[in-house]
Amino acid sequence: MKVYFDHNATTPLHPEVKKEMAEAMDMFGNPSSMHAWGREARANVEDARRRIAAFVGAQDDEIVFVGSGSEANNTVLSLFVCASNMCIPGTKMRSTIITTKIEHPCVLETSECLAHRGARVKFLDVDRYGKVDLDQLADMLGDDVGLVSVMMANNEIGTIQDIETIAKMAHESGAMMHTDAVQAVGKLPVDVQRLGVDFLTISGHKIYGPKGVGALYVKKGTPYCPLIRGGHQERGRRAGTENTLGILGLGKAVDMRAIEMEAEKQLLGDMKAVLKKGIEEQIDDICFNGHPTESLSNTLNVSFPGAEGEAILLYLDLEGIAVSTGSACASGSLDPSHVLLATGVDAERAHGSIRISLGRGSTMQEVEYMLDVLPRTIQRIRNMSTAYIKGGAHAASR
Repeated sequence: MKVYFDHNATTPLHPEVKKEMAEAMDMFGNPSSMHAWGREARANVEDARRRIAAFVGAQDDEIVFVGSGSEANNTVLSLFVCASNMCIPGTKMRSTIITTKIEHPCVLETSECLAHRGARVKFLDVDRYGKVDLDQLADMLGDDVGLVSVMMANNEIGTIQDIETIAKMAHESGAMMHTDAVQAVGKLPVDVQRLGVDFLTISGHKIYGPKGVGALYVKKGTPYCPLIRGGHQERGRRAGTENTLGILGLGKAVDMRAIEMEAEKQLLGDMKAVLKKGIEEQIDDICFNGHPTESLSNTLNVSFPGAEGEAILLYLDLEGIAVSTGSACASGSLDPSHVLLATGVDAERAHGSIRISLGRGSTMQEVEYMLDVLPRTIQRIRNMSTAYIKGGAHAASR
């Protein structure tokens, strides 16, 4: 049996998305051209923009198409050190950025880079479940803070943040609010008006759309500076000929999310509950990571002391099961998960963790297969370990 339980890394194209893109393959016109071929492409791009905007409660002209979620996040963060803000006439941006210790690497590494370019970056702590420390945020906020950037739902442990409250706190101090909603959009109801954010990031390949396309919500009237220059595309906000096919695919993916999301959320939540219960009953010395209730319905992160995450992944792969040891973007690193370390998990336990992320194609039969394979896989790895002592100093409590 082949089982794909790594949907937080990427998702397969939805059949309707594949169909939409295939039918548009011959639409090659440049959306910036004024002839019939260009007008056809432009009409399709703008139709997709309208549908995506409606899905997140935005206005059409508040959506900027980009190449990825990482590009969107880089665009927002870089705004605060952009050429000493000379590109935004009449605006002097505050250069302090507040983010968290559990953000995606594209936020953390960009923040570190910006610190070398004159920005001041403050990192919020999280509790054992991955929730932001709101008291610490209140202490950090001040008249020097220009941006608060907090991920809506964590890609590794699934914990969901109270973005509405965080945005309100940011605005009360005069700061702008950005949320990386890549893992939230399509899994949770997302309304930019209710959330009160100034910027919000979307990625196509996380919601059964194509890779290489994303969208950035920019609230009307919010100061903005392009990350990529050299063209008038996207109303001057992102240079480069639009990825017409990718944008069409993203628009269709959003349409399908609107239809399927609610029922899927319940179904995946039921499968996650069965999986969690089965792991608890069949495997000793485990620890679940992330918030027990305020978490994505498709995401389960669990630590197995005495078993290396990479070994678990490889043995499961041999049995036809795909999981992750954390963020796909950090899979080339041998360092333990920065997310788990930030929640207080020690390095040994972090190294023995895997992320199971279900998706629209997941079935209860696959969950049952996982519960057959995983216990004997963990036992096999632990039997080979010279450090693991059942119930001893190396074992984590539930």
